[in-house]
Amino acid sequence: MPGHFEPIPGGGAAVALDDVEISIIRSLAVQLLELIGPGPGGEVSDDPLAELFADGPSEPPSDAVLRRLFPDAYGGPGTEDETPEGADELRAHSSEFRRFTENDLRAGKREDALAVIRTLDTLSPAGDGGAVLKLSQGESIQWMRALNDLRLAIGTRLDITDEEDTDLLYRLPDDDARKPMVMAYLWLGGLQETLVETLTA
Repeated sequence: MPGHFEPIPGGGAAVALDDVEISIIRSLAVQLLELIGPGPGGEVSDDPLAELFADGPSEPPSDAVLRRLFPDAYGGPGTEDETPEGADELRAHSSEFRRFTENDLRAGKREDALAVIRTLDTLSPAGDGGAVLKLSQGESIQWMRALNDLRLAIGTRLDITDEEDTDLLYRLPDDDARKPMVMAYLWLGGLQETLVETLTA
């Protein structure tokens, strides 16, 4: 179980984590929460119906990580209609789609990151300085999505756009300033892969 998820009775998953690993995942989840930001108005609304119909942003985020987490729904590289008129139309469609969906997407990503933090905060230390994290089926799915978001965020900071970029990470010298972030990216990828395998077994 160390370093990878395994199935547990009831459809959930478990993984053994040491104190450093727990601290790293929790810190990354907190940073992701801060980046995503609070809900509309910055606080929980007293009127859930009003919040449901609140307009979201219509323009892409300025931060590169947020643009990766909340990409345009239409257009982008390789789009068939690359005429100026076609590009304007795709931007308009993307803007409208973003206005009605981004708030919900952000709320979902916040809930996934919070699930990671909450489950880590319930851990009881084991004798060897770590703990075994046991997740229900629902928590496992939230973890899977949150791990994906964390890897997208780190991958964006590392300028990873394809598999070839990932291969280069393995050959970085130890004194490269990006090395700690690379190690976290690769480690989270291993966790995510074993969690997906556990859930689909």
